[in-house]
Amino acid sequence: MPTDPITEPLRFAYWVPNVSGGLVTSTIEQRTDWSFAYNRKLARIAERAGFDYALSQVRYTASYGAEYQHESTSFSLALLLATERLKLIAAVHPGLWHPGVLAKWVATADHLSGGRVAVNVVSGWFKDEFRQLGEPWLEHDERYRRSAEFILALKRIWTEDQANLAGDFYRIRDFSLKPKPLSWPGRPHPEIFQGGNSTAARVNGGRLSDWYFSNGKSFDGVREQLDDLRRIAAEAGRTDGPRFGLNGFVIVRDTEREAQDTLREIIAKAHVEAVEGFGAAVQQAGQSTPDKKGMWADSKFEDLVQYNDGFRTQLIGTPEQVATRIVEYRKLGVDLILTAFLHYHEEVKRFGEEVLPIVRELERENGLDADAVPDPSVGLSETDPALSVAG
Repeated sequence: MPTDPITEPLRFAYWVPNVSGGLVTSTIEQRTDWSFAYNRKLARIAERAGFDYALSQVRYTASYGAEYQHESTSFSLALLLATERLKLIAAVHPGLWHPGVLAKWVATADHLSGGRVAVNVVSGWFKDEFRQLGEPWLEHDERYRRSAEFILALKRIWTEDQANLAGDFYRIRDFSLKPKPLSWPGRPHPEIFQGGNSTAARVNGGRLSDWYFSNGKSFDGVREQLDDLRRIAAEAGRTDGPRFGLNGFVIVRDTEREAQDTLREIIAKAHVEAVEGFGAAVQQAGQSTPDKKGMWADSKFEDLVQYNDGFRTQLIGTPEQVATRIVEYRKLGVDLILTAFLHYHEEVKRFGEEVLPIVRELERENGLDADAVPDPSVGLSETDPALSVAG
């Protein structure tokens, strides 16, 4: 592992369960819920536990155990207005959104929330969503070319007085957006996240995005992606990123055996039909890339039970084991861990109380200035509003 000192604290995010079925496709008990009441309380617990971001999922059509879904942008805004410090990342699809319309929504949400909104530009893997809505379905690399134009359009609309873009997918002529989103040094516009594993996804991430999300990976997988992203960014003349976010499903228990037993139970109780249906959809998308490097291209059945390969990151064990592994990822260059849990309310709280303090101590031991360690209470009122919220 690299021994470079850690100079910036790791950030943490969680998947918002705004989609029914939980975060694993399994019949195991998941004490989580897709309702707004549950998610409002969760968001308040999370920001007090030390989480920086929450990512609202985007699904449009009922499928694969996700029969019910709350729309990501409206749900994100509701959670922003219910919290004080947490940042919300709303997932959006080019092809179903026009960048000018989204830019306007984000600007309004940014003012309403004091600059806490971000977007995750999802190029799309689920063909049926486009087909059922009567929208064109593009081949893999064309979807990412469209996403590149989409991101470029957002940046220009947010930062230029008269935005113009003559692209293959979007044509914008002298478009003036007022008010623009909030900005300050280090944040010229709301943060843009974008994910994927394919070459096309990495090109977009390296050239354009503020953040690059990866599916769950081992240390070697993270190292390979980071090296590629850094090369692409350098070739594009970038010196500002992208920063790297890694997906991981977290199982923290008193003993390693308990944590591993939970993992085995999740897989043993997998909803086979739903997992296989999901796998058939996503693996054709991953295999459709010219170099076969798309997301899920090499995922096995047990990987797909957590539908973003979250088990591969192996954040499974005691608080000390999970914290130690997290910091080893930080040493590689991971800037953010995107988490998911079986029982969100209890486990997010426990993560904040038992795992994060160890992470911060290990970061300090590896060179992080103590003054750079974020205080989870900063920006929050003295009383805990989550305790009085039902759900």
